[in-house]
Amino acid sequence: MSVSALGSSALRIGGSLLCGAGLGARVFVVLALAGCLTPGWALAGGIPTLETVVVGGGSEEGLIGLAGAATEGTVSARQLEHRPLLRPAEVLELIPGLIVSQHSGDGKANQYYLRGFNLDHGTDFSTRVLGMPVNLLTHAHGQGYSDLQFLIPELVERMQYRKGPYAADVGDFAAAGSATIDYFRKLEAPFAQVTLGERGYRRGLLAGSPDLDGRNLLYALEWTANDGPWALPENLARLNGLLRLSQGSRDNGWSVAAMAYRARWNATDQVPQRAIDAGQIGRFGNLNATDGGHTRRSSLSGEWSGRDARGWTRLNAYAIDYSLDLWSDFSFCLNDMALTGSCQRGDQFHQADRRKVYGLDVAHSGFGALAGRPADFTLGVQVRHDSIDRVALSLSSARQDYLAVRSDKVAQSSVGLFGEAQVQWHDKFRSIVGLRSDHYHFDVDSSLAQNSGKAQDHITSPKLALILGPWAKTEYYANLGFGFHSNDARGTTTRLNPDPRDPGYLSPVRPVTPLVRARGYELGVRSAIVPGLHSALALWRLDLGSELVFVGDAGSTEPSFPSRRSGIEWANYWTPTPALIVDADLALSRARYTGAAPALAGGRHVPGALEKSFSAGATYDSHARWTAGLRLRYFGPRALVEDNTVRSRASMLVNARLGYRLGSGSSLSVEVLNLFDRRVSDIDYYYASQLRGEARPVEGIHTHPAEPRSLRVSLRVGY
Repeated sequence: MSVSALGSSALRIGGSLLCGAGLGARVFVVLALAGCLTPGWALAGGIPTLETVVVGGGSEEGLIGLAGAATEGTVSARQLEHRPLLRPAEVLELIPGLIVSQHSGDGKANQYYLRGFNLDHGTDFSTRVLGMPVNLLTHAHGQGYSDLQFLIPELVERMQYRKGPYAADVGDFAAAGSATIDYFRKLEAPFAQVTLGERGYRRGLLAGSPDLDGRNLLYALEWTANDGPWALPENLARLNGLLRLSQGSRDNGWSVAAMAYRARWNATDQVPQRAIDAGQIGRFGNLNATDGGHTRRSSLSGEWSGRDARGWTRLNAYAIDYSLDLWSDFSFCLNDMALTGSCQRGDQFHQADRRKVYGLDVAHSGFGALAGRPADFTLGVQVRHDSIDRVALSLSSARQDYLAVRSDKVAQSSVGLFGEAQVQWHDKFRSIVGLRSDHYHFDVDSSLAQNSGKAQDHITSPKLALILGPWAKTEYYANLGFGFHSNDARGTTTRLNPDPRDPGYLSPVRPVTPLVRARGYELGVRSAIVPGLHSALALWRLDLGSELVFVGDAGSTEPSFPSRRSGIEWANYWTPTPALIVDADLALSRARYTGAAPALAGGRHVPGALEKSFSAGATYDSHARWTAGLRLRYFGPRALVEDNTVRSRASMLVNARLGYRLGSGSSLSVEVLNLFDRRVSDIDYYYASQLRGEARPVEGIHTHPAEPRSLRVSLRVGY
């Protein structure tokens, strides 16, 4: 759900009341609790809180006394304004401990890492923009595919994030956490911006928000082109547009937004390190010059919110039209040799996705009292339907399909009901109790009749937060929460392996579990005891249930094991002067498979799992002429195989930005990305591939390099 639609930094809401009992009993509990509330008490004025603080990526708006966990926060536009960014999705790197990388072209969704996860393209991290879900269910390339390339960083007013499965108003894909991003409703002044950079980088942005009889019309048009450092020019062309009409505020007002985005690109995917070492290709070379893709996304969404002393009602609705065609080649000759005995066509495959997504979120909070103590209670419902006209996987050569692996038409619906009670039992003790129930229905019409069918599943997720304090501007948190992620609908009905590249072609397979349980625990502390410094420290653990995972690149399923992740996070946000913001965060994680089976299979390490990350940075803006931003990011080494015998190398990157105000809303800025020109990887994998001339498949590291030092110059002109 969207925090702008169904939540706020001033009021933690959400949760689900629908647990394991029958529906009638659950509704009775909801109504009984609601009846205990005495209207007329406003939460923001009723609970004693610390002074307004932010921790980690937090903002000046967040009230720490109303946070439900130590690892919640709000990122403000001020923090983004002078931050150097290589990609739009790096906005998410303001969330402490989160890493954004890329293993392909810049039109494809990024790779995300957080809390001991290689999140792939978003499987266990929920993201929303303007109230709309970004994660796509039953996606051609990967479950939970979260493509943020349409994001316009200059328009982001704030981003709220939560770690772990403790927020009951967020359901699918939120085991590791969630983020909701909202744009400005009104800009200070209209502007035009042009950016030029090395290696063919060009970007133009036009934005403004004129007043229309008391309403604001936010408009933006963005165009981006880039070739990058690759031997095969990326030839990225991205066009992005937005219209948003709004009136009032986020708490009391409405908005309607129309968005449209399209992109095309050539891709240099990850390549074998052995090909680089042997001089077969350069560090930025490729082994298939026809990889790449094109995508488009258009949407219409609306939000309404009304709040007074008695309660708060929020409504959010959206419709999304989306398509993707993606051509990739990760193994080069391995499958072609196995199928034909030669390598004439290579191992390229084509993934296609055509869908429409519809959704409605409604929530109401009542402010009152419970047993004479300040309390609020929230009920909400979230409905989503994905009408997927085509989700397909084909073998291809030079972007020409020659063999269909599978093609499916899918209708997938979900309903999530949630409720939450927040009670201030004592001046130094508060609790948040929530329950959530989700029901999913899958209807798959597959090109292979045996893999067609219907499935359904439901899951209940209780939540509990206990908050003690404040004492000396410090609060203490204990959290317990159950969450889940859904599996690909095709996996819930697949009974025969459809992949002709697999030796087990047409052999029986077991359908996947539709909804996979997650259970999280967290102990944390947040403090503002040092003037100007806001800190958060948290110990956490997350258990994932046993599951079978649908693999989009193969069109079939593969087994996985139960796992346990644990770690510690420390985030700091310091404002020594009004002009200077300094932040630093450290995250250490441990991810292991659990049970006896992983040890028998060769090891307990979860391949690709994030173990260490560190970031630090500063921005300076005295509202005079000069502005500056500096950012360091450390991406630690990771186990690439279960027995930990092969590991990736660590990487450290520094980005810098310097700006100068020319007056009248105009400015000139210079960004230097990868300031010290570090020769490091953006991502590493370990698997088998076969190159031309190799007699058999070879297991080894496959890498995608970080981009070299790049200079970009931007001119922004107000009008």
